[in-house]
Amino acid sequence: MSDNLSLPAPDEAVHDIELSILMPCLNEAETLSACIAKAFGFLEQSGVTGEVIVADNGSTDGSRDIALASGARVVEIPIRGYGAALRGGILAAHGRFVIMGDADGSYNFGDLGPFLAKLREGNELVLGNRFKGEIESGAMPLLHRYLGNPVLSTIGRRFFRVGPGDFHCGLRGFSRKAVLDLGLRTTGMEYASEMVVRAALAELKLAEVPIVLSKDGRSRPPHLRTWRDGWRHLRFLLLFSPRWLFFYPGLILLCLGVTMNALLFFGPVFLGGIGFDIRTMLVASSSCIVGVQSICFAAIARQYATSRHLVPPSPRYQRMLEYFTLDHASLVGAAVFLLGMGGLVAAVAFWGETGFGPLDQTSLLRLVALSVTGITIGIQLVLAGFLSGLLAIEYV
Repeated sequence: MSDNLSLPAPDEAVHDIELSILMPCLNEAETLSACIAKAFGFLEQSGVTGEVIVADNGSTDGSRDIALASGARVVEIPIRGYGAALRGGILAAHGRFVIMGDADGSYNFGDLGPFLAKLREGNELVLGNRFKGEIESGAMPLLHRYLGNPVLSTIGRRFFRVGPGDFHCGLRGFSRKAVLDLGLRTTGMEYASEMVVRAALAELKLAEVPIVLSKDGRSRPPHLRTWRDGWRHLRFLLLFSPRWLFFYPGLILLCLGVTMNALLFFGPVFLGGIGFDIRTMLVASSSCIVGVQSICFAAIARQYATSRHLVPPSPRYQRMLEYFTLDHASLVGAAVFLLGMGGLVAAVAFWGETGFGPLDQTSLLRLVALSVTGITIGIQLVLAGFLSGLLAIEYV
């Protein structure tokens, strides 16, 4: 998911550059020269002290020579991937601010004034919003426009409580220092999501600028792969939100399981002519087991993410983790385990009263199912407590 880049960060004290315009590049010979020309045109017209950087990611079509001939500074990025190219370019940038954009002709580098104005106002990350601006005909596949981008952006806003409406816009500006301080790690297309998520978690000041997305000028297929890269974005959003990935689903499953078990323990239940009995109770027991396991995963995942500085500490989760210690988890787990064992012993004793002969299996199964569920959950809690304790050892 990540690789270490060895590019040295420049000494900012020696450079008096306000803006670096950064273009990641992999075989963009058809459009690169025009993009660089527009970027230099903006710097000249606006009177901004700046530079144009091309982060070349292994082009084989002469893009590097075109960039040099056009006056850009070329930074070779050996690690392949959109995120790797951007990370390397940001590290090599000399400017106080960086505005990044794809070099395929889809963004207008001659109209960066609104981004720079927002950055000068004190915003640390300024995102372009194609949906509030204009998407020209043929500029974005319909699947991306009406499903992929809206769905992933909505998930991102819901998970991380941030306002940007276009999580994946490739044209954005930011404070170089603020973004470097985030410690971004991904190397693929999900880098765009990581930047927004980590900025939101670090409570950076965010803003949006409506932009125009034009049809790119390439004759080859785009680097973006709809399903592969869409999954990588979704996977990242889920990994950085243990609450939505583990806790909420686990809590729902646990509540449903406990409710169903409580209703069915004393006999079948009929709703609208449909009967629910022991088989439903077995499903409810499985729901309880999976729910508890998922909640344990949420606590452990949050503990891991916080300890690795992937997400900032949360007072709410910190209180939860204070209770989810090895001692507490082991104590609760042992109590639930003993209750389950007690129920299982009672079931065997009940069977013994019949001389271990035939009996009403349905009645016995209710007790056995609940007892085995308690035993399993008890063991889960103890093991999760030990895993949590193991993760905490080096941070004590």
